[in-house]
Amino acid sequence: MAFDTFSSKIQMALRRVSGKGRLTEKDIEGMLKEIRLSLLEADVNLNVVKHFSAKIKEEALGAHILKGLNPSQQVIKVVKDNLTEMLGGKETPFTPDTKQTRIILSGLQGSGKTTSASKLASYIRKHHEKKPLLVALDVYRPAAIDQLKTLGASLDIPVFEEGTDAKPETIAKHALSYAKEHALDTLIFDTAGRLHIDEAMIDEIKTIHQVVNPTHAFLVLDAMTGQDAVNVAKHFHDHLSLTGAILTKFDGDTRGGAALSLRHVTEVPILFMGVGEKTTDLEAFYPERIAERILGMGDVLTLVDKVSENVSEADMMNMMEKMTSGHYNFDDFYKQLKMIKRMGSLGGLMKLIPGMNKMMNNADVDESRLSSIESLIQSMTKAERKDPSLIKKSANRRRRVARGSGRSVADLNRLITSFDQQLMMVKRMGSMDPSQMAKNPGAMMPKQKIKKGKGKNRGGFRF
Repeated sequence: MAFDTFSSKIQMALRRVSGKGRLTEKDIEGMLKEIRLSLLEADVNLNVVKHFSAKIKEEALGAHILKGLNPSQQVIKVVKDNLTEMLGGKETPFTPDTKQTRIILSGLQGSGKTTSASKLASYIRKHHEKKPLLVALDVYRPAAIDQLKTLGASLDIPVFEEGTDAKPETIAKHALSYAKEHALDTLIFDTAGRLHIDEAMIDEIKTIHQVVNPTHAFLVLDAMTGQDAVNVAKHFHDHLSLTGAILTKFDGDTRGGAALSLRHVTEVPILFMGVGEKTTDLEAFYPERIAERILGMGDVLTLVDKVSENVSEADMMNMMEKMTSGHYNFDDFYKQLKMIKRMGSLGGLMKLIPGMNKMMNNADVDESRLSSIESLIQSMTKAERKDPSLIKKSANRRRRVARGSGRSVADLNRLITSFDQQLMMVKRMGSMDPSQMAKNPGAMMPKQKIKKGKGKNRGGFRF
């Protein structure tokens, strides 16, 4: 995920002040030095770094903080508030037009406009109940039209195109008429990729803007391009008056410089971020939630959103009832895995839980294990899935299931252990106070048994 490296370094910088009952100016300076270095390594604009560190220094050295009862927590809050401000402050929600929404996507070649167009269409249809139309205006790359048609077909969203011979502005004009005839209230125009130094292409998109008169003009930026993305945004904004930006490849190993610099340098808000390759992998950009993720505070609201979008309340209640009543079996476990896979990567979901981020730094989350677990459960008989004790009691059954799934008996034993631990965790959660769970997620985990040696001094070694 984006910001992983930056996140770990800024958290390390904050450890300089965390837990201290009294702070000095030297403590603040030491923390700020590390924060500045982490920002520069993340490829954040130099002016942004200077502005950010100056504001934190000014606020953190205030008498009410240094002489306060809990100065370290107040300093961390100052960093979080300023980080939120750097990312854009308050969320800028996307609001479709009541009559007809016309969105033009522009950006550099290879920034992910065509994929983003399909993701945006899917998002608007799902969250705003609109009827979108994808319009193919990239007449210079033949594969772009085919790609958009394929993506549109997979989503059952119509695509308007007139091949590579027509002019983009003509296609755009015809698309407006087509949308009116077919009662389609949202048009998303996928324009050709261009270089910010290519004035002819910039002039072309200006003409398209004049024909379409868009309600929204979005710039699609590759989050991996770092600080250069900000220069690109500034150039496009000067010519096209952008209303927002979409950051693609946000799930990659990006340094985060584009997201951290964009709003401050260009005043263009980030509205969406692409978090995967699927057409559903587009999320609204919430500055405060991202700031909390960077600082290792988790993101419970995004986790709740993901769960509510992919799992019905009835399914959740039914699952919890089964787990607490002791009727939970491998069929239910399999359904739960399907729900998790719909919500995204397991590692990404774990990092949204407060406090879990620190635990994840030392844990290796193997996404392929989900597929391994699925194949093991599918290799069981109906009776074995409904009654887990049959597998636990019989070594022959375990060998047969392992052979049938192409996995080892050790893999199956790990699945059984995970299954039992999950039941234990639910029982522990039922007896814990919610505030205690938020402060210490590790307390929900079942305690590991300590194994002792045999014979004299048997307590001398443990593993």
